[in-house]
Amino acid sequence: MSAPAQARPTSDRGLLPAFAAVRARLGLVAVLFALAGVGWWWTARQMQGMDEGPWTGLGALGWFLGVWVVMMAAMMFPSVAPTVALYSRMTRQRSPLSPLLFAGGYLVTWAGAGLVAFALVATVDRVAGDVLAWDRAGRWVAAATLVVAAVYELTPLKDVCLGKCRSPLGFLLGSWRDGRWGALRMGAKHGAWCVGCCWALMASLFALGVMSVAWMAFVAGLIAIEKTLPWRRVANYGTAVVLLTLGVLLWLAPHGMPALTVPGDDLVNEMEPMGS
Repeated sequence: MSAPAQARPTSDRGLLPAFAAVRARLGLVAVLFALAGVGWWWTARQMQGMDEGPWTGLGALGWFLGVWVVMMAAMMFPSVAPTVALYSRMTRQRSPLSPLLFAGGYLVTWAGAGLVAFALVATVDRVAGDVLAWDRAGRWVAAATLVVAAVYELTPLKDVCLGKCRSPLGFLLGSWRDGRWGALRMGAKHGAWCVGCCWALMASLFALGVMSVAWMAFVAGLIAIEKTLPWRRVANYGTAVVLLTLGVLLWLAPHGMPALTVPGDDLVNEMEPMGS
């Protein structure tokens, strides 16, 4: 029920032990990055032509959940790789399966977050109809979502959750469980801290276009920067400024955002030649 004795430091040294573990477990990290690469390729194929901008329809539950889990693997595996590598180095069993079970538990938690998101969207659609349509409240709700996400970046809860993600050694020592079932549980718990850290960024993805590979890559980049950049405060405040800027642009000048699909633009473009 406890971590190996040789892995008990007197203080948490942040990401340094994790980066050392990355060097010692290059094969495992390569596998995680390869899985992420396959996830990006598969997700891009599945979402091709489906980006309808803010509040893009999520489709059927089974389809969305499958795409969501692969999307989370693509977005999160690179930034969680140091934690998985450190876990692999600390485990007594030295089993190649345990780190993958850890990553699997991590994805299980994110799958649960996807189910919650789907349920919220389905509830809004059922109760309020097409209130999130662009020509109704969709544009304003999307802009407000980005502003809320910016504010969340500066809250104590965000700071606590990000601290768990940026101090994997402290998390592992405080949550250690032996065995394969323990690996799954630890991965799920780490995923819960990650959801607490990143839920607002994921909400921003829905507000910008959850089926957009460009915005998916953008949000994944912000997450990676927050989790790995040595200057933690710079990353936090920088992310908040970026999200706030996007919220203002979405409110005042959505056509000035190059990666944004503005709903209705295609229809307007198709009708213009007819009226010329």
